[in-house]
Amino acid sequence: MSRIRRKRMHCNNKELHQKYKSKRRTKDLDQIQEDLKPENKQRLLSLPEDEDLPGLGQHYCVECSRYYVDERSLGEHNRGREHKRRVRDLKAPAYTQKEAEAAVGLVTDNGRTLSTPAVGPLSLLSLKQKNDAAAAAKVASADRTMDTE
Repeated sequence: MSRIRRKRMHCNNKELHQKYKSKRRTKDLDQIQEDLKPENKQRLLSLPEDEDLPGLGQHYCVECSRYYVDERSLGEHNRGREHKRRVRDLKAPAYTQKEAEAAVGLVTDNGRTLSTPAVGPLSLLSLKQKNDAAAAAKVASADRTMDTE
């Protein structure tokens, strides 16, 4: 009997996968939206030189929370797909804890439930009923105008 050869592949190595997943982790969108406020943005763009950061920390993309070596690489990044996608995602407001609780149906505001529009089949059904009612009212008003003429 021979020894079983160890795997030399990285495809199913969970430890390796977690290592690189956490290494590439960036800030969440709600944290970046805090950084985009004028007072925080000005503070981030005027940082003192730091030898540990790329480009001494002088070339920073606030939307992506990344440092770049020089102005040219920052400009190339700003023209790229990744940056444009992040900017588009940041235009939508971040969810708050109150909205998250309302979506689940938790009670807030001293025992009163928050009234939020239903999402899903019920809301589609109510929308269809409203459209049918509006169409029926339009037909009825058209019939009345035809009768008066």
